[in-house]
Amino acid sequence: MSEYDYEDLGLVAGLEIHQQLDTATKLFCGCPTELREPDDAARTFTRFLHPTKSELGELDDAALEESRVEREFEYLAYDTTCLVEEDDEPPHGLDEEARTVVMQIASLLDMNVVDQAHVMRKLVIDGSNTSGFQRTTLIAQEGEIQTSDGPVSIVDLMLEEESAQRVEERGDDVLFSLDRLGIPLVEIGTGPDISSPEQAREAAQTIGMLLRSTGKVKRGLGTIRQDVNVSIADGARVEIKGVQALDQIDEIVRFEVGRQAELVEIRDELQSRGASVGDVTDVTDVFADSDSGVIRGALDDGGKVMGVRLAGFDGLVGRELQPDRRLGTEFSDHAKRHGAGGIFHTDELPAYGVTEDEVDALREAVDAGPEDAVAIVADDPETADLAIDAVAERAEVAIEEVPEETRGANDDGTTRYLRPLPGAARMYPETDVLPVDLDPSDVETPELLTEKEDRYQDEFGLDAGLAEQVAYGRKMPLFEQAVDEGIDATFAAGLLESTLTELRRDDVAVESLSDDHLLAVMHLVEDGDLAKEGVNDVLSTIAENPDLTAEEAVEEAGLSGVSDDEVREAIAEVVERNAEQVEEQGMGAFSALMGEAMGALRGKADGGVVSDVLREEIQKRA
Repeated sequence: MSEYDYEDLGLVAGLEIHQQLDTATKLFCGCPTELREPDDAARTFTRFLHPTKSELGELDDAALEESRVEREFEYLAYDTTCLVEEDDEPPHGLDEEARTVVMQIASLLDMNVVDQAHVMRKLVIDGSNTSGFQRTTLIAQEGEIQTSDGPVSIVDLMLEEESAQRVEERGDDVLFSLDRLGIPLVEIGTGPDISSPEQAREAAQTIGMLLRSTGKVKRGLGTIRQDVNVSIADGARVEIKGVQALDQIDEIVRFEVGRQAELVEIRDELQSRGASVGDVTDVTDVFADSDSGVIRGALDDGGKVMGVRLAGFDGLVGRELQPDRRLGTEFSDHAKRHGAGGIFHTDELPAYGVTEDEVDALREAVDAGPEDAVAIVADDPETADLAIDAVAERAEVAIEEVPEETRGANDDGTTRYLRPLPGAARMYPETDVLPVDLDPSDVETPELLTEKEDRYQDEFGLDAGLAEQVAYGRKMPLFEQAVDEGIDATFAAGLLESTLTELRRDDVAVESLSDDHLLAVMHLVEDGDLAKEGVNDVLSTIAENPDLTAEEAVEEAGLSGVSDDEVREAIAEVVERNAEQVEEQGMGAFSALMGEAMGALRGKADGGVVSDVLREEIQKRA
């Protein structure tokens, strides 16, 4: 796809960053913020969700469309979840730790904290919340970050509950897990100040750095998500949901700009052709003897084929909007939202088992001329009717404008239609949670990661590379705790960044090593009860049996400390075995014998001690 002049196109973009907080308990109950495996579920239950009207008696368009497909939602409950997640008990008060962390984030974003936090309900009926709504509250407004292309305003900072995790789709039914539901989540919304894909990425990276500076955000896939709002002057505001990789944001923006620019050109071409959308028509008879697998399968199951004439659309339905995604793909997305597997259209036919004779008969059946296209849906009768109507509606919009909508991010940077943009009708007050007074003066502003990086070099003497690794690494809070407790900073940094990486590469289950395990091992080394050379073996032993204490793991690994006499005796034996080499090379034999001596002691003695004793023993023989 060609590069665009973003200024000329009038690109305007904004971000919504969603970040899970690493608090001890969830936002509205005392359950831990711990993710579980589906096999650990204690029980399951089901829900059917339906849209409700706002206080003004309005129905949200996005919720209304979602409700057109009748779905059953099944939920996995655990011994670490409670009745609050199941919507069988009122929510508790707003979690205090989450309030503190979110006010720290407000301080880092230079925002004005509201005097009182009021919880609201946001209508969500896709099954991701058992209640049919998500609880959210405004915490702060009017902040700003800096980018190389100028400032980007921060409009609002919200504290809300994370949604349930989607485990499996079973046709129209969906299986969710309650372990994630209720984890505190911050939402940061920027102003529409971003004018290039590169600035969008930089702004997201800056916000991500500020969030990690608190040391209280979760890390890993799925713990942070970016939504990107994109529009061009002749296009429309489109919200792209679920961008998980920071390095994908600029590509997402580029592809969306290209999509809207292509849709604008298609709109202009359709208007110049006097395009229109005909009535939907039952064309089942055309395909009565079809060999197309999709169509044959639908008809054999009692289904039908519905078609619609798209006057003036010939050649445009197959026009590419994004890599491997065309206007026909957009039509298909709308059909899929109503339960269909997809559509066929005449810009791609004959194909998929549909013959040229069938295409000619189809055109005749809907009275389509050479400049017209035809789209068809083959499915059960109800789905086929809903899906072809959705295709016709989307085609009518294509003639008039680029539609405002919510789209989902694909792994390749392209996007797919999800639903209409939500409106104000989806928000209404939460009556089960009392307002909370907020006092930001009680909260200390965290040190930025960039400042930590500089401090680690100046205060602890870490080299620039290691200082950056530790400051931006997941174990940064543990590193700070370790040095506060007297652990040597270089040793702590090396263990957390290098040793754990080595063990992971050796297929050691380092995820089984808790912070307490790591800290205890560091203290054993610091106190002289474990040689540094034995750390890998001890950590590997704990990883195999996390119930062991660090002291027990030392015993299990056979690395209990040895006396000075035992060290000297072991090294003397090494020198004796290599007497001829020592007599010939003197201290030149040191390097070879050092490795043998360390092997003989198997990490039971510190390398510095072994080195000193070996030198003495060699000098006696030389």
